[in-house]
Amino acid sequence: MKCLKILALLLSGAMLSAPVLAMDDDYRQPIKVTSDNSSADIQSYTLIYSGNVRIVQGSMEIKADELKVISSAEKGNEVMIATGNPATYTQMMENGLPAEAQAKEIRYEVRTRQLTLSGDAQLSQAGSLMRGNTISYNVEKQQLIAEGKEDEQITTIFLPADLDNESKDEKQEEKPDAEPKP
Repeated sequence: MKCLKILALLLSGAMLSAPVLAMDDDYRQPIKVTSDNSSADIQSYTLIYSGNVRIVQGSMEIKADELKVISSAEKGNEVMIATGNPATYTQMMENGLPAEAQAKEIRYEVRTRQLTLSGDAQLSQAGSLMRGNTISYNVEKQQLIAEGKEDEQITTIFLPADLDNESKDEKQEEKPDAEPKP
């Protein structure tokens, strides 16, 4: 079992190698939260947002049913815990392709840029897909750890290059030319 976890980590490293670096400019942007409702407990530095929650920072977007933000007196040290059925995450990577994820809970630690997906977690990018009970991904350091449930293994699916090229060719064929070429 331990060998399988190490193999999954190596494979996921191949899946999420250098091309999946998030756009650096994203982290210089303000974080905007919108929702239908919100409440705050000022003494405990806790905010609760509910109903159609949307968190945006640059190209990063998290959508959830509820969001709990735990802050401290120190700015930029927020922990955001988004829950949903599922909660979703998308972010444009430096290679121009989006990374997409979903889970019952998405925990985002602003200072460390740590993203933890828990409960039926899945992460996909560039045609590859990883599924597990928990997936932790440090966006800045590009480190990923995935764990299955006690009775389930981690699943990683890689898209063969031939299939990836075919789908790109099909998309280009679907685009009609704006003007006929002479």
